[in-house]
Amino acid sequence: MRIIKSKAYARAGLIGNPSDGYHGKTVSVIVKNFAAEIVIYEWPELEIVPTRQDQCRFDSLSDLLRDVRLNGYYGGMRLVKAAIKRFCDYCEQTGIKLPAENFAIRYDSHIPRQVGLAGSSAIITSTLRGLCEFYGITIPKEILPNLILSVETEEIGIAAGLQDRVAQVYEGVTYMDFDRQYMEAHGHGYYEPLDPALLPPLYIAYQNDLAELSGIFHSNIRQRYDGGERKVIDAIHLIADLARQGRECLLRRDYKKLAELMNLNFDTRRSIYNLNPRHIRMVELARSLGASAKFAGSGGSIIGTYENEEMFRQLKDAFEAERCAVIKPMVE
Repeated sequence: MRIIKSKAYARAGLIGNPSDGYHGKTVSVIVKNFAAEIVIYEWPELEIVPTRQDQCRFDSLSDLLRDVRLNGYYGGMRLVKAAIKRFCDYCEQTGIKLPAENFAIRYDSHIPRQVGLAGSSAIITSTLRGLCEFYGITIPKEILPNLILSVETEEIGIAAGLQDRVAQVYEGVTYMDFDRQYMEAHGHGYYEPLDPALLPPLYIAYQNDLAELSGIFHSNIRQRYDGGERKVIDAIHLIADLARQGRECLLRRDYKKLAELMNLNFDTRRSIYNLNPRHIRMVELARSLGASAKFAGSGGSIIGTYENEEMFRQLKDAFEAERCAVIKPMVE
């Protein structure tokens, strides 16, 4: 029996987010501390096996409520099912005839949920990788992020951008330029892998008590951007240019300037978004100890630079006191 195992890792936006949905630029790092894994094996019927994130039996109402906060109403099953459907669509559109082989597929994920570390796209990415290996199919590396994104935007109806998917396909450190003209001409963005050895010491802090979140904070940035609001347009363009400058800082190892740019990235985002006060508190706490800080994704986790091991120890102590975890991201 063939058994295929495929992984995709968490990611963190080092600088430039959230400009990726507006034809901007970003630099992202893979975070191999956390992964989603898919297992596919030959089976008489095609079966998607439920996992612990798809449970339908609970000990109490509070257990059910916590599960919904963590995994939503559908867990990861819909992500796997939608990824399989989109994979079949791609094969049909490109003239690939799949053999009549059935399989069972199960997933597991240890990526912290609802904190902006790209847990959902990791499940989709690992599913598509596993299906490619199972059927012996190669999807061009620069095209695969588009396919992953279409699973969420076209099949499920989730608003998302390409950054997470590019980072999880390319891994390591990736500079991304989503220039509109380039994408229209090539069908994908400009993606440049960077040497992880160029990175300064990084930390990631994330919330680990989602049961006590005060709520979801929404911002109508897309509507304001499309409506031509100058403040929003200028902020998004500035954030994109910070990614360009951040890439240059990495190449010349100017970590002091990079830290300043990361701080400015968050401050600019804060000027136009309605942010969760607790997420703001995470950034302010890190900065009070001398570290740089910005959101790693949509909120609930932050990423920044630190100067030495003493500062990292202080970060761990301070964040643990506020029920947050702190890690050093494994990028290579």
